[in-house]
Amino acid sequence: MTEPGEGSSHGRIDDKQLVILLKQKTGISDAQAKRLIKAVGRDRPSLLREARIIRARVQTSTSGRV
Repeated sequence: MTEPGEGSSHGRIDDKQLVILLKQKTGISDAQAKRLIKAVGRDRPSLLREARIIRARVQTSTSGRV
């Protein structure tokens, strides 16, 4: 059994659209988004969760710099 949107073109977005979505919603880079899709897969809630974690780590690591 396939996940909704995975077995047909109805409701499915391609990797480029996922990269754009992740960048817009979380502020991560293209490269980060592409690596995340490769590592996590295409599950949007999981991608968004992990992208937010990445963004928080980047902000934390750069906030201490002067």
